[in-house]
Amino acid sequence: MVDGVVGTGTGGEPESSDSLRTFGAVVQGLREHAGLSREEFGELVRFSKHTVASVELGRRMPDAEFVQRAEEVFGRTGALRRAAGCLERQPGLAAWFRRWAALEQAAITLYTYECRMIPGLLQTEAYARALFANQLPPLDDGQIEERWAARAERQKLLKGRPNTAFSFILEEHLFLRCLGGGGVTRELVDHLQEIAELRNVAVQIMPVAQGAHAGLAGPMQLLETPDNRWLAYNEGQRGGQFISDPKEISVLHRRYARMRSQALSLEDSSSLLQRMRGNL
Repeated sequence: MVDGVVGTGTGGEPESSDSLRTFGAVVQGLREHAGLSREEFGELVRFSKHTVASVELGRRMPDAEFVQRAEEVFGRTGALRRAAGCLERQPGLAAWFRRWAALEQAAITLYTYECRMIPGLLQTEAYARALFANQLPPLDDGQIEERWAARAERQKLLKGRPNTAFSFILEEHLFLRCLGGGGVTRELVDHLQEIAELRNVAVQIMPVAQGAHAGLAGPMQLLETPDNRWLAYNEGQRGGQFISDPKEISVLHRRYARMRSQALSLEDSSSLLQRMRGNL
């Protein structure tokens, strides 16, 4: 962490499960009992000492090859193989996103600006599946089902927390792309119009005619906790950045406030969505 900014990539997990930490502690105990350093053990299992450390600290789900080779190093007792079968991670959510998803459950305010795709909280099943179908590396059917189930569960927040204020600013071009085809986009617009009728949800469109605006640096999410502390989360191609530094939060707050004034009003946003739907 540097100045309250935590960056995590594909190998990092801000919060691991109890089973991952327990498995890691067992690996560490067996390694130390064998008198091996992390580097020495890593050479034997053909993984880097950094990977060994991530597994031992419960930050990484061990690969099948890691478990098999560790078994050979520790005498093929079968203990690690059986323990690996009990490992749990929250399914359907990217490792770097789990900490933020947990905070969402209790948030009293949630602001989201998105310029890449419709945010997960607002996606229809057809839109989400179109995203999953185009993901690289490709997902198998089981992974797609798992991810949609996790996304659908998250979406219950919108109606399940009527005292939480949700604000979304979405770029107009997200709809013009017509991901999944015209039918998927029409259904998406209808869904958004329905969600926008909730008293605790505000949906604004940033029109392409606006040109430059305060959010050109990329997507962002801001969240207020029950004790009135603000946190932020920015996501990139292969990882996310969790931000708690008040100075950084202040910058993002000012940008989001400016964007709300630059985006269309709630009424004009609804009208634009209806016009785009009619053109599909």
